[in-house]
Amino acid sequence: MAPSNVPASYLEGTALDRNAIGVEKKTEFLEIAIHPQASEVSLADKAAISNFVSAYRDHGHGPLVMSLPASSANPQLAVAAVAEARAIAYENGVQYEEIEGTHHGEGSLVSEPMILAFQAYEAIAPDCPSQASINFADISSNNERSSLGCAVRSNLAAMIADPGDLLGTRPLDKADPLRRGVILEKFRKGEPTGSS
Repeated sequence: MAPSNVPASYLEGTALDRNAIGVEKKTEFLEIAIHPQASEVSLADKAAISNFVSAYRDHGHGPLVMSLPASSANPQLAVAAVAEARAIAYENGVQYEEIEGTHHGEGSLVSEPMILAFQAYEAIAPDCPSQASINFADISSNNERSSLGCAVRSNLAAMIADPGDLLGTRPLDKADPLRRGVILEKFRKGEPTGSS
């Protein structure tokens, strides 16, 4: 049994444990309008696709979904737009195996856009109490305040590049046995193993 003079909150972990960062899954979308009179994807749309693919490379999880509109006023451009989006994705380092194709808008009476989508995660900062609500003049106890560590976690939540990393470690790529052999041989000979 714990001593009675230890506050119960001390037995519940550290201040950082009490102000955990939440992680929420979200879906990022990009809609590219298929114009009835256009013969190719516009430069602005190509730039938007390239930016979206870069965002996928930075913090996307799972496949990059490309959805062909089943109802389009310009079906040739719709197919060409998906092909162009795949080419842009490949140029930006997305392998074809990472792309999932689908279609949408069957039976729609309006011309549907091409849709690109991927799953991402968002860091949710803890809800910190206002500093105005804390009486800092109250020194009746030397215990930590409930807000201790909350600002640290809020700042950390804003800085995390990929909140999906908070859910666990990513799988590692396979090691290169040939490169490993080169490094070990240099090490055995006493040669520098670094890249400099």
